[in-house]
Amino acid sequence: MITCLKRFAFTLLCVSTIAGFAQKTPSTVQPIKIFVDATRAPEKVLHAQLQIPVTPGEVTLVYPKWIPGEHGPTGPITDLTGVQFFANGQRLAWRRDLDEMYTFHLTVPPGVTTLEARLDEVMPAPPEGFSSGASATTQLNMLSWNQVVLYQPGKHTDDIPITASLKLPSGWHYGTALQVQSESNGQINFQTVSLTTLVDSPVLAGAHFRRIALTPDGPIQHFIDEVSDGDSALQMSQETIDKFKRLVAETGVLYGARHYREYHFLLTLSDHTAHFGLEHHEGSDDRVAERTMIDDDQRWLAGSLLPHEMTHSWNGKYRRPAGLATSDYQKPMQGDLLWVYEGLTQYLGDILAARSGLWTRSQFLDETAETAAALDNTPGRSWRPLQDTADAAQLLYGAAAEFESWRRSVDYYPEGFLIWLEADTVIRQQTHGQKSLNDFCRIFHGGGNTPPKVVTYTFDDVVSTLNQVTPYDWRKFLRDRLDTYGPGAPLGGIINSGWKLVYDDNPSEYIKAMERSRNAVDARFSIGLSLDDKGGIRDVLVNSPAWNAHIAPGTTLVAVNGRKYTPDILRDAIKAGKDAGPSIELLVVNGDFYKTYALHYHGGEKYAHLVRDESKPDVLSDIIKPLAK
Repeated sequence: MITCLKRFAFTLLCVSTIAGFAQKTPSTVQPIKIFVDATRAPEKVLHAQLQIPVTPGEVTLVYPKWIPGEHGPTGPITDLTGVQFFANGQRLAWRRDLDEMYTFHLTVPPGVTTLEARLDEVMPAPPEGFSSGASATTQLNMLSWNQVVLYQPGKHTDDIPITASLKLPSGWHYGTALQVQSESNGQINFQTVSLTTLVDSPVLAGAHFRRIALTPDGPIQHFIDEVSDGDSALQMSQETIDKFKRLVAETGVLYGARHYREYHFLLTLSDHTAHFGLEHHEGSDDRVAERTMIDDDQRWLAGSLLPHEMTHSWNGKYRRPAGLATSDYQKPMQGDLLWVYEGLTQYLGDILAARSGLWTRSQFLDETAETAAALDNTPGRSWRPLQDTADAAQLLYGAAAEFESWRRSVDYYPEGFLIWLEADTVIRQQTHGQKSLNDFCRIFHGGGNTPPKVVTYTFDDVVSTLNQVTPYDWRKFLRDRLDTYGPGAPLGGIINSGWKLVYDDNPSEYIKAMERSRNAVDARFSIGLSLDDKGGIRDVLVNSPAWNAHIAPGTTLVAVNGRKYTPDILRDAIKAGKDAGPSIELLVVNGDFYKTYALHYHGGEKYAHLVRDESKPDVLSDIIKPLAK
């Protein structure tokens, strides 16, 4: 799934194979034809025309609901507008299903074999959310095909052929993993593929476009296709490009095989679109702030995004939990193994960021400390086991930030990192350093180069493969970490690898970069507050000084000790109150009401760090050493 950019929003062998994509498309089946006119994408609207093979009589059409990688019913049905159907030029009446809002019913007259559908997808979305969030500006657009397609249910989407064409605004350029049949008069005609492949292959286009070839000598090509609202943001340095080239090399060594024909990072650089990452088999939809690739702080903070999404090509797209490998986009997905799909990807993406040089060793340590501390200070783990965060993923992705620490969020990302780090250290201990999680990846995700396909797995398959690497009670190891209730996060991997989690009053370089970039304050581990750039109180940790003073999430901090709030003013007050200093008075506005709260806290600032335990070998540094020569 989508990469979550750190919890503090200062804040991826059951060898039944679902194979296919374009290779499985039956040549005897008439394809759906779709033409998308994106020339008005700058005005936040897409026009689409479809020709759908049908037989006369009652016909049911569906709009994709459960979107791969988003792990929920996130298809933007409310933005589907202008829907009209025609048969031989005659407009047909239709009606939405009363139980299933993504389903349409109509009657096709005798003798009709092709149904024409016309529809618009409007895009007034806010700059938050996933692919249904803001995707277009006056200068660019990310086309997700699931937003403009209708199909007849009853077949696996691998078995529904579709031929797509796209018209872009004049002067725009594009990137996509789809193969092009022809281009003329500004229209791009793509080769016929399965509906699975089409939905898995978005198109990124814009007026300001740059293509960076990462492996020009092949044999498998890798590209960064980036667009932005202006040319200056596209000037990624050669040093950064070389790190992405090393990322490609590191993935090759780690997994031992590639399961795509070519790979495209589709990189959107804009302050006016949603920011997230979404995996695809032959590429990824990566959206970050406009200056991310030319600003040191922002580039660091987003450093694991592309490694995470690329890892999903193996872990999530090729190897996929059986409950997420549904046959069409209407069937509900089961997220119980998201701690593998997303949690293992979080771990591998982070270590690949370090192995490729996108993060330095100290940056990796800072990120790991922040992950561990956030989870170790999550009170919600006292009632909600990690497994339930995966089971309830479709609910938690859309949950508000307020009370996140008590509710818990999609914690299988960061806590999955800790679990798989510990598994890695256990393997190294059990084999006296002869094997590691790298061996698991080559067994589980390798098997030789292939075109895109899906090989499903179950919990038992994960346990079985771990036991192939080294015998151990892996079932108990995993269930103990998935099903238990606090206190404290699973820090065994940090301890085993020769490090300790500590707190002091010196902000880490990660915190400094976060605060510089987002003008926010991280006071979770001291007074229990997380604040946005305007003083909005995003969350209050249960049983923290702020919680015990009865401050509520969703309110706004206005003043500190009688002085207008700024990040520096708050930090200074926390410092001044250390030991025998004065209490901290916070003036908070809650709706129309103002109230002053006294925090009897004298612990000073607290920030998380990893420090060496010299009694043990430094395994963590070994884990992030580059593998590629």
